[in-house]
Amino acid sequence: MEQWHKESVVYQIYPKSYNDTNGDGIGDIRGIIEKLDYIRSLGVNCVWLSPCYPSPGDDNGYDISDYRGIAAEYGTLDEFKEMLDGMHKRGIRLLMDLVVNHTSDEHEWFVESRKSKDNPYRDYYIWRDPVDGKEPNGWTAAFGGSAWEYDEQTGQYYLHLFSKKQPDLNWENPKVRQEIADMINYWLDMGVDGFRCDVINNISKDFTRAYAGGNGPRLHEFLHELHERALGPHKALTVGETWGLTPDQALMLTSEKRGELTMTFQFEHLLLGRVGGDKFDPEPLDKKAFVDILAKWEYGLKNDSYPVLVMENHDQPRALSRFGDRYNYPYESATMLASMLYGMRGVPFIYQGQELGLHDPTFNSMSEYRDIETINAYNELKASEKYTEIELLAKMQYGSRDCGRTPIPWTSEKHGGFTTGEPWIKTQIDDGFTVEAQEKKESSVLNFYRKLFSIRNNDPCLKDGEFELLMNENDVSVYTRTSNDSVVYVISNFSPEERSLPDCVPTNAEVLLNNYNEIGASLKPYQSFWVKK
Repeated sequence: MEQWHKESVVYQIYPKSYNDTNGDGIGDIRGIIEKLDYIRSLGVNCVWLSPCYPSPGDDNGYDISDYRGIAAEYGTLDEFKEMLDGMHKRGIRLLMDLVVNHTSDEHEWFVESRKSKDNPYRDYYIWRDPVDGKEPNGWTAAFGGSAWEYDEQTGQYYLHLFSKKQPDLNWENPKVRQEIADMINYWLDMGVDGFRCDVINNISKDFTRAYAGGNGPRLHEFLHELHERALGPHKALTVGETWGLTPDQALMLTSEKRGELTMTFQFEHLLLGRVGGDKFDPEPLDKKAFVDILAKWEYGLKNDSYPVLVMENHDQPRALSRFGDRYNYPYESATMLASMLYGMRGVPFIYQGQELGLHDPTFNSMSEYRDIETINAYNELKASEKYTEIELLAKMQYGSRDCGRTPIPWTSEKHGGFTTGEPWIKTQIDDGFTVEAQEKKESSVLNFYRKLFSIRNNDPCLKDGEFELLMNENDVSVYTRTSNDSVVYVISNFSPEERSLPDCVPTNAEVLLNNYNEIGASLKPYQSFWVKK
């Protein structure tokens, strides 16, 4: 495929919380159209749009009931085409969300599938007989409970790795694979440029395992077939959501010679600060491991694939709350994280509001949450009787996906100017954290992001230069990006304390970027800068 992804900065939009233009409390496509110039001003040239297809909303749009439509609450297909055209006129490409591990149980395929065992659509999904009067195996769902749901009408269980309203498609069925390829071609023929592929390594199941999960025996075969039938001919960009991969496994999926995916996300660093990776069980952040993991992936994908640089999305709390210091150094730590991550080799992905340095909202009770994963986790932990209500609420506050899903604060008006109605989820407006306020302030997180991407987009070293980690100790990291005879040094203090400036940092170098006004004999709290020799 073409290599345009190496020149990209991708901005994820969660449409439900972006900009509401009709006062129903839900963001819409017209709201995105209104903000296209703002998006372009960030230095962004690609948008990943979270699902806007028709959906009952059990998992906020990741339970799709019609793959070829636009949900009425977001607008019309004509408005979608207008948005797409507006993006392309501004040099912005569009990635849609491809959710093909499962559908909604209200999708017409599943409605038919559950009618009878001999229905033509029965084999579109994974049905099994009970074993000893119970579930076919012990697999559990990502949102809690069994991954199997019993259907009274036909006396069988169907598989759902997520919500029971998200039955898994049977990719072993060639008709399913052709349906998916046809649907992908429908959007690509319309002008869409590619897809972020939701939990894509789950599409092949391995029923010999004791646990549910991805990387089944036919994964590569299925992806290559999809590439041949749809993605390859359109030269579409694909980014796989693939939890639990090693760099070697990621290379198997993204090697250009194999014709499968373009890139994969890696989330290993986002599992830090969580006991065993459990998002509702916090532990102190290992800052050295954070940088070491990023470096491991830089080296692991060197020359053969292109890393994805990410620290926020719709499934994660805000990075400032998790990895920074929102109370004492909100600007400094938010910009340090950006400087440290996006100086690396790879494609930057930023999530709406990240460019403002947004932190987690405060949820005062469970009634304020909307996320099915959070509600299910709360109920499961409460039933264990191990925790007080205060402890339970603290766990939810730390890990909930809703922390990253509250609406964008455009202004200091009620509900941040997001809507004139009642928002679908609570809003949080803090002084200095609105687009309006940060536009006016030169030293804002917003303007730092703009400067960062302007520099990155115009420097060969930062686009595709070689990566080398020179040091990572005592909360200070230094790495270089090298291209031809030029070297960019990225120096970061991941600490609220001053730290000594490492000896490996060159003197009398050109300063490209700095989140403080000067570079002194020591590093200020959360200081990060780029210098070039």
